[in-house]
Amino acid sequence: MNENSASFAALDGRDPANLRGDPITGDRYYSKEFAQKEWDGLWSRIWHVAGRTAEIPEPGDFLVHTFMKESVICIRQDDGSIRAFYNSCRHRGMRMVAESSSLEAITCPYHGWKWGKDGVLQFAQDGHDFPQGDPCGKLSLKELRCDTWGGFVWYTMDPKAEPLLDYLDPMPQLYKNYPMDTAVRVAWYRIALNANWKFVTDNFSESYHTRTAHPQVPPWIDQDVDTARHEMWPRGHGRTVQPMRPSLSDRLPEGVPHPFEAILQQWDIDPSSYASYEDMAMQGWLDLKAAKRRLWQERGYVHYKDMDDEQITDSPHTVIFPNVTISFLPDNLIFFRSEPHPEDPEKCFFDLWCMAFPVEGQETCQSIMAGEKPLREVETCEHRDFDGGRGIPELAGQIVYQDMELAEGMQAGMHSKGYEDAYLPAQETRVRFFHEVLNDWLEGRR
Repeated sequence: MNENSASFAALDGRDPANLRGDPITGDRYYSKEFAQKEWDGLWSRIWHVAGRTAEIPEPGDFLVHTFMKESVICIRQDDGSIRAFYNSCRHRGMRMVAESSSLEAITCPYHGWKWGKDGVLQFAQDGHDFPQGDPCGKLSLKELRCDTWGGFVWYTMDPKAEPLLDYLDPMPQLYKNYPMDTAVRVAWYRIALNANWKFVTDNFSESYHTRTAHPQVPPWIDQDVDTARHEMWPRGHGRTVQPMRPSLSDRLPEGVPHPFEAILQQWDIDPSSYASYEDMAMQGWLDLKAAKRRLWQERGYVHYKDMDDEQITDSPHTVIFPNVTISFLPDNLIFFRSEPHPEDPEKCFFDLWCMAFPVEGQETCQSIMAGEKPLREVETCEHRDFDGGRGIPELAGQIVYQDMELAEGMQAGMHSKGYEDAYLPAQETRVRFFHEVLNDWLEGRR
C-alpha cells in the first residue's frame, strides 16, 4: 500500500455513519470486571512499546517493561537483533531485574541461576542434582515475539498476533518520511494519575476541548474544526491533521506579541509585510513552507530531507490503538502513553517522552510539552505522582499538564447517575470509534 492509497483508505473521522453507536458507559472506567476483560481480550494480545532502540545500542543492553503484573526483558543480541523474554526465572518464577541496564548475562537474585543474552541457561548451582539432568544449555527463558518500528522496540504476549507492521498499518507508510530513530529524547516522565487509562486515549482522539483547556494553542495551531482533517482506520488508529498556523477565529489582544510572527522571522519572513492578520496566517503559512523548503539544508534541518510540504509545517496528531499517541511536529515527536494500574482501574500511569530532531548548531530545543530543554538524551525517567499538579510543578501551564488537570474530574463524572452515554459532535466521532474497536477486541471479533 503506498502513502496515497493508505490516506484514501481512511474513514472520515467526522462522519458518525461510520459508527455502530455503542454506548460509552461509565462502568468502563471503574469496573474491575471490565478491567479484567481488557487484560484477557486486549492487553495480552496487542503489541506493546517496551522502549526506544536508542536505549539499547550494544549487545547485552536491555530494556525492562513492566505492564500491570507482567514484566518483559528486551535485550540486544550479538548480531544486532533484539529478543524479548519474560522477566521470570524458569527455576521458581522469580522476577530477575527491575530496570533497564546492560549485562552479559542476567543472574536471578534468589538462587543465582544465570541466563545468557540469548535466553539460554548458562549456570545453575548444583547442576548435577537435577533428576531431569543438568538444565544448563538446555533450558531457556520463555520468549516473546519482538520487532521494531519508528525507533521503538515492540513486543507482544500473543504468539498468534499479526505482524507488527500489519498491526500498525497504515502508520509505517504515512510516517515513512520522518527519521524517527534519530530523534533525541529531551524529557522523560512517568506520571501516576487518578483516572482510568482510557481518559488519555479519549482526550487525544479529539481537539474539541482545546479552546477551553488549551487557550495558548490556537495562535499557532489552527483549531478551527473545518480546517482540520479527521481520519481513522479499521484497526482503531486515527489522527487529526491541523495546519500549524494561527486560527482565524481566535485572536490575541492588540499589542500582544504573536507566536507565529516569531516563527516567520526565524525563516527570514517579515510579518509586517502582510496587509492583514488573515494574510499573515494564510499566506504566511504558504511562505513558510517555501522558506523551509529553500533553507532547510543550509540551516542543518536534515530531518526535512524527505518530508513533504504538509509535514514540514503541520501537526498530524496520531493515536495508535489502543494507548499510544504520537504528535508528529516538524521538529519534534511527542510520545504519550497510558497504561492501567495493576490493581485499581481508577488509576493509570501516563508516559510523556518529548523528542526533538537534532539540528546542527542548536544546543537547546523547545520540547512543546515540557518547555525549553537541552538538546541531548536524558538518562533517567522522572517518576512522579500528579497529585493535583503538585508532583510536576515544572510542567505547570504546559498543554499536557492542562490535560492531566482534567483527569480526576472526568473519572469522578463516570460514577454519576447523571451520565449515561457521551453526547458527541461530529468532530468527536473518533472517541466513540475507539470504544467500538475496543469492544471488538473484548468480544473476540478481532
